[in-house]
Amino acid sequence: MKKFGLGFVALVSIMTLAACGTSEKGTDSAKEDKVITVAGQAAPMTDVVKVAAEVAKKDGWEIKLVQVNDNVAYNDMVMSKEADASFAQHRPFMEKYNAEKEGTLVAIQPIYDAKVGFYSKDYKSVDAIPENSKVAIPNDASNEGRALAILAEQNLITLKEGVGTNATTKDVVENPKNLEWLSVDLLNLAEAYSEPGVALVYNYPTYISKIGLKPADALFLEEKIDDRFSIQLVAREDNQDSEKIKALHKYMTSDEVRSFLEDEHSDTLLPSF
Repeated sequence: MKKFGLGFVALVSIMTLAACGTSEKGTDSAKEDKVITVAGQAAPMTDVVKVAAEVAKKDGWEIKLVQVNDNVAYNDMVMSKEADASFAQHRPFMEKYNAEKEGTLVAIQPIYDAKVGFYSKDYKSVDAIPENSKVAIPNDASNEGRALAILAEQNLITLKEGVGTNATTKDVVENPKNLEWLSVDLLNLAEAYSEPGVALVYNYPTYISKIGLKPADALFLEEKIDDRFSIQLVAREDNQDSEKIKALHKYMTSDEVRSFLEDEHSDTLLPSF
């Protein structure tokens, strides 16, 4: 009876230890499950993620920012599940990626609208832009169309009726100043500003800031903001309804993030939530 009793105690002890081990492992898993990985490319997008991360800490969530150097890697990371979401692009750019790479990215929430437009080192008015001038525009379809639409707002060109921000240079039906198109990668547009003969350069605040300029320095900005170009929180079709993305949405649209955008970046953007 004593042996049985000792054996029973030993068995209970082993089961208790095993249960403790399971509990600790479960705790570790729970901690891991509270980590949300977000891919980003440049400020202020990366700064917004950092602000959201500070808010998330209060509820036990960790938002981990992974910063990349180009405009493809953050989408590749989300698609390969190396990241849960990204914050770096607008909807048309995301849709272009999906079409080209058979992606399943989805726009979750617009966060802000950047103040975009054209900059000129040599001219102070639209009328002063001479004929045969070079105009630097993005070489990707989604941003090219937006740039052309802004030029049309200034009556520098006329686009085919109905194309709007989906335009390409082939949709320019009137070009009275005979402007010459210089297609440049979005990340390199700021460098085109100093190129000889370039009268106008399209750009975002994020990239033009590299050469010390801001929207207030633009010759003209976009007049009618198209909300399709709001910078978006992006996830995948398979995780868009997950607890992680719901939590991320909550923190990215928090009062703290709105205050950060309004207080620190009102000269370059407008909150869109």
